[in-house]
Amino acid sequence: MFEGSGKPLSEAGLAKAATDLGVGLPALWAVMTVETKGCGFLPDRRPLVLFERHVFHKRTNGTFDAEAPDLSDSKAGGYGAGGAFQHDRLARAIELDRTAALESASWGLGQVMGYNAASVGYGDVEKMVQAMCDSEDAQFQGMVGFIKANNLSQILQHGDWETFARRYNGPDFRKNRYDEKLAQEHTRYVKGPLPDLKLRAAQLRLTYLGFNPGPVDGWSGRRTRDALSQFQTSRKLPVTGELDGATLSAMEATQLA
Repeated sequence: MFEGSGKPLSEAGLAKAATDLGVGLPALWAVMTVETKGCGFLPDRRPLVLFERHVFHKRTNGTFDAEAPDLSDSKAGGYGAGGAFQHDRLARAIELDRTAALESASWGLGQVMGYNAASVGYGDVEKMVQAMCDSEDAQFQGMVGFIKANNLSQILQHGDWETFARRYNGPDFRKNRYDEKLAQEHTRYVKGPLPDLKLRAAQLRLTYLGFNPGPVDGWSGRRTRDALSQFQTSRKLPVTGELDGATLSAMEATQLA
């Protein structure tokens, strides 16, 4: 359930987000680096989710508290492991109340809550989930919608990282130094270079294909070069550890097969 196309973030998607918010790419990369998990999909192409039991409790008026206390509780927490386990929790909640379950999970790169579907531009939660399963572009657009809906665009434009962090993360933002991290990453990206989106897309494709490139971040490190070398070996290509044209073509063809 929820396995989709899993298309990686694209230049067009990032450019649209920058235009919609009226900010430069360094600001977007700073927000993505600090405020997201870095990648919006699991290795099996399902979108990243986190199921919130206290939200499910609220949206179902506590109906399932006794029946499924790990899924419905007035107190936040009890998450358990991330990744696929969150989809297991979500699947069980869907059996109880599908709409409330989908609305009680956060989705994709920006971990936008399902109950925000209408306010971030998706109409309803089913349409939002469908988009989240398709691409990181759609996931990032949901994050853009959240920023706009909460009147954070102008704050982001002015580089007011303290106010942005407070409004985005809540009053405890200083515990994790979100404002400082945002400012540091923005400075870093202004100086350049920016992450390589083509390499980042290849890292995500390598992940889907069972190779382990490390973080999907657009930077070429040892693990990414090793994964590229392993893929090249498996496809009888010249082993360079670099993302050349032949490797990229073979990777895309493998995914389409």
